[in-house]
Amino acid sequence: MRKYQMQICVIAAVALLGTAAFCGFRIYHHYAQREKQTEVFKQMAELVENAPEESPKEDTPVSEGEDVLEKYKELYLQNEDMVGWLSIDGTEINYPVMQTPNNPNFYLKHNFEKEYSDLGTPYIQENCTIAESDNLLIYGHHIKGGKMFGALEDYKAKSFYEQHKTIRFDMLTEQAEYEIISVFKTVEYSSEGFRYYDFVNAENAEAFEEYLSKCKELALYDTGINAEYGDKLLTLSTCEYSAPNGRLVVVAKKVS
Repeated sequence: MRKYQMQICVIAAVALLGTAAFCGFRIYHHYAQREKQTEVFKQMAELVENAPEESPKEDTPVSEGEDVLEKYKELYLQNEDMVGWLSIDGTEINYPVMQTPNNPNFYLKHNFEKEYSDLGTPYIQENCTIAESDNLLIYGHHIKGGKMFGALEDYKAKSFYEQHKTIRFDMLTEQAEYEIISVFKTVEYSSEGFRYYDFVNAENAEAFEEYLSKCKELALYDTGINAEYGDKLLTLSTCEYSAPNGRLVVVAKKVS
């Protein structure tokens, strides 16, 4: 009996060690993948930033099958799901933006090379139309350390907003700047939440004002910036952990 009990203990110990080793490997793989992908994004940003300077006269789309600005052409040719580039000075946000209308949320768990990735890649909601929709909604993971859209967490503080009031979102054919209107928290999958993601195109001025009014009502602070019917909006969305299914949302309007 004693020998049998010892055998059971040994088997249990081996099983526990095996489980611990497997978990350790999974954790290591997770962080190794995250660091690798972070480095890839940095290299892509350097490629864009080091592109030849374009004078105002030359800052027009170049045509070679597709009208794509020269600074983004190399990346676009690598992956035609790319629809733009998003950056916010003073943050880690400096990423390509993707869209797959026929495969929603694909880039939630895929990198620029279309391989599985916990970081994913920022992407635009599938029913948005680049250069036409009244509101472009861009999603990204909330990663600790300010990576991906984890950097938006800092916008909970008005002092941070005061130093980072603008967002740069370039479409492939046009460079543009957006001024932040509202930063707010809400929840998804709840009747109490604000379905901000339903607003893509305004049916009329009243619908636009209704959406903007709700963004202002939920705002964590007053930016003093307003928008009017006809303005183009940009909405950044990520997870927010103070409530189940929480979301942190930053809404901005196009100014140039």
